[in-house]
Amino acid sequence: MAGIQRRTAAHSLASCAARYNTPVRPVKAWLVLLALAVSVQPATAPVSFTDGSARAGLDVLLNNSATPAKHQIETTLGGVAAFDYDGDGLLDLFFTNGAAQPGLLKPDAAWWNRLYRNRGNGVFEDVTVKSGLLGEGFGMGAAAADYDNCGRPDLFVAGVKRNALYRNRGDGTFEDVTAKAGIHGEPWSVAAGWFDYDGDGFLDLFVVNYLDWDPAKEPVCKDPSSGQVAHCHPKFYTGLPNTLYHNNRDGTFTDVSAEAGIRAHIGKGMSVAFADYDGDGLPDVFVTNDTLPNFLFHNDGNGHFTETAVKAGVAFNDDGRALSSMGVDFRDINNDGRPDIFLTALVNETYPLYRNIGKGLFSDFTYRSRVGAATVTGTGWGTGIYDFNNDGRKDIFCANGDLNANAEALSGRAARQSNTVLVQQPDGTFEPVPAGPAARHRGTAFGDFDNDGRIDAVVTRIGEKPLFLRNSSSSGNHWLGLKLVGRRSNRDGIGAWIKLRTAEGEQWNQVTTSVGYASSSDVRVHFGLGSAAVATVEIHWPGGAVQQLGEVAGDRYLIVREP
Repeated sequence: MAGIQRRTAAHSLASCAARYNTPVRPVKAWLVLLALAVSVQPATAPVSFTDGSARAGLDVLLNNSATPAKHQIETTLGGVAAFDYDGDGLLDLFFTNGAAQPGLLKPDAAWWNRLYRNRGNGVFEDVTVKSGLLGEGFGMGAAAADYDNCGRPDLFVAGVKRNALYRNRGDGTFEDVTAKAGIHGEPWSVAAGWFDYDGDGFLDLFVVNYLDWDPAKEPVCKDPSSGQVAHCHPKFYTGLPNTLYHNNRDGTFTDVSAEAGIRAHIGKGMSVAFADYDGDGLPDVFVTNDTLPNFLFHNDGNGHFTETAVKAGVAFNDDGRALSSMGVDFRDINNDGRPDIFLTALVNETYPLYRNIGKGLFSDFTYRSRVGAATVTGTGWGTGIYDFNNDGRKDIFCANGDLNANAEALSGRAARQSNTVLVQQPDGTFEPVPAGPAARHRGTAFGDFDNDGRIDAVVTRIGEKPLFLRNSSSSGNHWLGLKLVGRRSNRDGIGAWIKLRTAEGEQWNQVTTSVGYASSSDVRVHFGLGSAAVATVEIHWPGGAVQQLGEVAGDRYLIVREP
């Protein structure tokens, strides 16, 4: 990608001698390449998911502590993180949970956050008590990444009046380092994400803040037609600035929001995603705002960000309206080497798709891509841009569910909605496919939980157990997965751009865990190869190196270390 800067980076902490050299757990399917001669596939392979929730054993109920007063915090929780906390090559799952009102405490197991270890056979084991991740307060979002370059993914939990940072000790347990790391609480944080904004080889933390919520001052909102109490419109609350923490490389963080230009912008933030949208080699930040213009913070390269959403064309929709923007993914969806933006929103607003047209500008492709017609009747939360059928074209997953549990009485709409997969066609348009039973869905984490080369999804549901969707698409297409290990760059390789070539064309993807709504997804990068059994790979590392892998056989995961 043009304009990739070379930046130096200190990498090691003296206190972190452990290295992440554990190989990915071998899976027989990885070692057997599919035959080079394959049958001709249809123009678009079908996408299908099988509900594996009953077998999975994910028995946590997303408890929002619903009250007749309809407090605002009751409807926006439900973050989930997919990460391999124990280094065995299998993705594990962490779920945030609510707390009892009015004290926002977790008095018993019904309110605990939960950690589940992947046992490798479609079943998960609850290891919460041993891990030390029961949590405190009303949890919202989760963000996983290796912030101290020890080779083990750590965890940040966003919540109401309390945020928490947990360091992975490497023995199956986590240490709450919130206070000594310099992390503070906010009135209401919904989400967070990890990225290395200054290129020093250590991940920094961006926290998304929503509303200045105080239950003692909260208004009571009633629907004028039915007279029923409903969750209030965000206009009745004061918004908040977001928070940027700089990683000091010694296990502590410094709040640099003011000097970085972040704190000057008041929003009502819901989610965050990162990508280098203008190709200058520096990661930029996109924040969805609820009923306010979205933010696009351009990384100026000197520790400062300039808010450019209006100029870039992503603050509003094509009608000039600020939407109820919620989940987001910031990823190249049409394989032209430029990251695009897709976000979810409220019913009747559509879920916008902004195509990156270069020179720092985006164009609204929502209706031209047929995404508008497919999403206008839904209310969306979690989302992710992934190639679910491995045909070489990225698709879009949308987790749907109404804001209000009593939506039918308020508006005649069903509160419980089915999820949607927007399957990309050869002409760049999208066709909707339902995914899973109807519910009030919220956060979504994506990853290959059984290492079969197909991207699965886990979706939280208010008042219910999580939905575990196993990708059962039977396209016969090939695939390739990459796990990057940074040396001069951050250990996870977050921010790296990967260019892949096959006989069918060129693809781009990036390393990130910040995907969707209040959630965190697999750090591994996945490519569908279509009918091609081999590919050439080029990696643009955040530290500046460009690494050529040459021709690589597909249908397996590779661990790639920065040169």
